Amino acid sequence: MFSKVFSGATIGIDAYLVEVETHSENNLPSITVVGLPDNAVKESRERVTAAIKNSSIKLPHQRLTVNLAPADIKKEGSSFDLPIAVGILAAAQFVKPSILNEIYLLGELSLDGTLRKIRGALPITVDAKKRGIRKIILPIDSVKEASIVEGIEVYGLESLIDVVNFLNGEKKFERVITDKNKIFSEINTYHVDFADVKGQENVKRALEIAAAGGHNILMIGPPGSGKTMLAKRFPSILPPLTFDEALETTKIHSVAGILQKDKALITERPFRSPHHTVSDAALVGGGTIPRPGEVSFAHHGVLFLDELPEFKKNVLEVMRQPLEDYKVTVSRSKMTMEFPANFMLAAAMNPCPCGYFTDTNHECTCNTAQIQKYMSKISGPLLDRIDIHIEVPAVKFKDLASKSSGEKSIVVRKRVEKAREIQQKRYNGLKNVYKNADMTSKELKQFCLFDLHSEELLKMAMNRLGLSARAYDRILKVSRTIADLDEKENIMPQHISEAIQYRSLDRELWGH
Repeated sequence: MFSKVFSGATIGIDAYLVEVETHSENNLPSITVVGLPDNAVKESRERVTAAIKNSSIKLPHQRLTVNLAPADIKKEGSSFDLPIAVGILAAAQFVKPSILNEIYLLGELSLDGTLRKIRGALPITVDAKKRGIRKIILPIDSVKEASIVEGIEVYGLESLIDVVNFLNGEKKFERVITDKNKIFSEINTYHVDFADVKGQENVKRALEIAAAGGHNILMIGPPGSGKTMLAKRFPSILPPLTFDEALETTKIHSVAGILQKDKALITERPFRSPHHTVSDAALVGGGTIPRPGEVSFAHHGVLFLDELPEFKKNVLEVMRQPLEDYKVTVSRSKMTMEFPANFMLAAAMNPCPCGYFTDTNHECTCNTAQIQKYMSKISGPLLDRIDIHIEVPAVKFKDLASKSSGEKSIVVRKRVEKAREIQQKRYNGLKNVYKNADMTSKELKQFCLFDLHSEELLKMAMNRLGLSARAYDRILKVSRTIADLDEKENIMPQHISEAIQYRSLDRELWGH
């Protein structure tokens, strides 16, 4: 007897159809799985056999051959357990084969027949809908993310016997429906707020400018000055996620298996903060079968790198592609995968090895050579991709003791949203330019118009402060954002003046 069950798997963050074909014949009892399975799929034979027996179903004493088509793509993971089990039962006439033509099946089986959570439920459900599939059955712990997809019936079941009863029409189960509008009404419910931060008004202003223009930012200051606290609150002033952004972000987390089981959709901008011991593969993605890394988990959100010079040099260098192209390309001998990585970089560092070079309250114990060696750990090409450098001074006692709180994140976010709207109108119709940080030299000439007074100010700053040539474009981009926050069509001298302050590492202070 022959049966066919439809299932799915993921490549990168996208899904493809897998046809689970089962052939049974009278011979010595055995189960053979073919179609380029990995070890987890090969081991499914033992899980499936135990699950069928412990579900009080008599396993047919036949030779069973299971093929996972297409056979030229390596199959990985444990989500094929359920379709293999159902395929075997359909070949043995325990399940009606006719109903399987319109259903996708996904799920890992435990030995007692219960279904366990799987990876990639959301992208597979999206793919199933595109193929015209009417129903999808998957573990109850994975049903939330799948149910966000409209136009397909999603059923979350608990065990193999439940699936058999459902397919044979012996028991009815309610489809799971998630209200997309209700989820989006809870968007941007951050548990941290800018108002929690005492003092540091200049740094908050720099973060607001970074958020408004999509600029990467580097904070330099002594230990305990609040750099990490500020960075954690950075996502709370970014514009809300759109549904398409939320869907794409959720797909990445789903494929990686890090999405919470009770969460249908990620509605807050991600904040990722890897430790400085992270490997390059963990940061940008990789592995024998490539998986997304931290830069992809931060997609449409913020990647925070604390103690930036402590990261290995090769780890920092691999970030240059995602910062430039908003994607990561991972190449292997048999495949090349792309993972989206459109994030904002927020980094923090001490000004010297001891941390107190710029602190008026503590004496610095580092000499000039040590400071220059410490700063040189960050390469010029990486600094080229960071528009704003801001010094974070130690918090003064009067600010810490103050009873008044600063502006709330929602107030700042409204100004950021207004500036982003101005940029969207300005760059409407341009390819790959959506915000000020995306501008190339061509757009800079077209949209960064300023008067003679501003030009003289910029020229004087370049000469007197020892600003590098690479600072010129960055100053113009940041000036454009400050002008947008002021709702000015052209860049004014005060905008240039403020932007110049945000190029700390280009000055001769640190020996650059």
